[in-house]
Amino acid sequence: MQQSQHLNGIVLVSLSAVVFSMSGVLTKMIEADGWTIACWRGLIGGLAVIVYVEVRRGATPRGQAFRLGLRGWILASVGSVASITFIYSFKLTYVANVAVIYATAPFFAAGLAWLAMRETAKGRTLIAGILSLAGVTIIVSGGLGTGKLMGDLLAVVMTFGNAAYIVLIRKFADVPVVWAGGASALQLLLVGALMGAPLNVTAQDTVLLILFGLTFAAAVILWTEGTRLTPSAQSALLGAVEIPCATLLAWVVLSELPHAAAVLGGTVIMSAVLWHTVIDYRQQ
Repeated sequence: MQQSQHLNGIVLVSLSAVVFSMSGVLTKMIEADGWTIACWRGLIGGLAVIVYVEVRRGATPRGQAFRLGLRGWILASVGSVASITFIYSFKLTYVANVAVIYATAPFFAAGLAWLAMRETAKGRTLIAGILSLAGVTIIVSGGLGTGKLMGDLLAVVMTFGNAAYIVLIRKFADVPVVWAGGASALQLLLVGALMGAPLNVTAQDTVLLILFGLTFAAAVILWTEGTRLTPSAQSALLGAVEIPCATLLAWVVLSELPHAAAVLGGTVIMSAVLWHTVIDYRQQ
């Protein structure tokens, strides 16, 4: 039974990474602006999470299952900021750049955890974090004069926001994480409706927007269920599958290849991430 659950966890986490890797290509394919994409993603993703929480709550009272409180809304708001910068970063730079920069989120999280909760980081985490920061610097510097700089910077902001989200999940241990993600999606629905033009989209964009929202919800649910059944280090290692998948999809679907600085910086970051997660996995 334990082996079966472990295998199920591996499959679910791997699927979540593959599904999540579709975000960049879908964002590029959609002609609508970023706020409109955020609105539709919030609508589809928020409804999907509501249904999921309702099905999963079992005997838990509905009021308790859907209660967030102040800390829950703080978590949701941080997620909303990370989500909108995530969308616009894909609009303004290469998919591979965003995917690789996002891979540094655990090291940003380690630094924030030290600042917020005085958690001591392992020596290899510090080394991997420094190497990753160097890789990010190479990627961002490569965007100078190419028109991609703003997208690369937004990817850094997005990564920092996701790192803060990771730390807050641990600090606010009593907050229902999946429902916080759903509340974040509903926030994007409201703000996106005001800032964008969600009703002024083409038929093709409508299909892609629905698919984009469903992939978001599916990735969150698959990751949540999968990480319950696998060790954290293994989940992190499997999550790294998203980076080559996103890059490959961008190449096949969009014929998009990153510039030399992005390849160099990405190589540094991926080497640091894999080195760190493989050691963690072996120790666990």
